[in-house]
Amino acid sequence: MEIKQLTPAHYDAVIALGNLVHGDNYLDLESIKLIHQKSIKNNINASFIATEGEQLLGFRLTYAPQNWQTDKWCSCDLWQVPVDKTCYFKCNTVTETARGKGIGGLLLKASIEAVKKQGGIAGASHIWLQSPGNSAFRYFTKAGGELIKIHPDRWLCDSLEHGYVCSLCGNECHCEAAEMLLKF
Repeated sequence: MEIKQLTPAHYDAVIALGNLVHGDNYLDLESIKLIHQKSIKNNINASFIATEGEQLLGFRLTYAPQNWQTDKWCSCDLWQVPVDKTCYFKCNTVTETARGKGIGGLLLKASIEAVKKQGGIAGASHIWLQSPGNSAFRYFTKAGGELIKIHPDRWLCDSLEHGYVCSLCGNECHCEAAEMLLKF
């Protein structure tokens, strides 16, 4: 297994896996290009993939500090770290057959190391509480993530206004997000 920086050559496979795990229209070519752009600061890329041979096992998409905007789902006043030194862990996804092997943690570690080089000291995320076996919350907590706040209907707007089709809820997503912060 190999951890590599995300490049445009990986877009199609990342889109396919993201949509398979999270639901249709979770990622598309336009969104992955923007995410990738937001990952890079000072020529350092904070988004990574895990492969075995040519097979994509998983990916971690991370926005560099100062390359993303907080929104109503961010409780910045509770973070106790400067927002401009905080990255955003957008998404961590691992194929069903590769789960439970530590790949998510390795991808997170690679992103953290890159973010540190970008000047970051922490990362915020909205963890999908309905992930298979609640694995996202478990792995992020194990990595040191602290629960900040639970947000009901976090992705409802995405489903109603942007065509996101949740893998659990369908066209009207009512999944909850755990806003979490990981200091490093």
